[in-house]
Amino acid sequence: MSSEDFTIENRVASSALKTFNLEDYYSPGLRNSLDLSQFLYEGFLLKEKDFRAALLAYNWSQYQNQHLAFFCSTNAIVPAWAYMLVNTYLSPYAATSILGNLESLESHLYQAAMAQIDWTVFADKAVIIKGCSQKPVPQNAYLWATTALQKVAKSVMYGEACSAVPLYKKKKGSLLL
Repeated sequence: MSSEDFTIENRVASSALKTFNLEDYYSPGLRNSLDLSQFLYEGFLLKEKDFRAALLAYNWSQYQNQHLAFFCSTNAIVPAWAYMLVNTYLSPYAATSILGNLESLESHLYQAAMAQIDWTVFADKAVIIKGCSQKPVPQNAYLWATTALQKVAKSVMYGEACSAVPLYKKKKGSLLL
């Protein structure tokens, strides 16, 4: 047998399998967090006059074009208006600001990016949601992608083409609305 008799075929590359990579929807930019307890008296008490003065004196421009999560790390009772007031100082600078932690921020960024996706490109296709990533991808993003793809795809899998875990397969003749 000669070497011409052996051809190696990359069946993964030639398959109709479409890969959905959540990393493609990672929002670039620095992530940061801000603890509001620093603006409270002894970290616990919100005195409105002092709170407003501290916010006014703070350097908000340091968050220019950043994605920011703000929170209060103490058990202080922080009224809704205080968070809203902080956001009025952040909004001219931060690309994104949310009330919560960095994990919540990442989820928010992915949810916003995924809301812009035209999922119809995956209609009636076998789709694999790529599992390994170099960028942080929150677990929620995988759930949202699965839900969206389940509405249009023929099948949805997770992982890599060589070792995919089946998640969903449309029943023959079923119409998904």
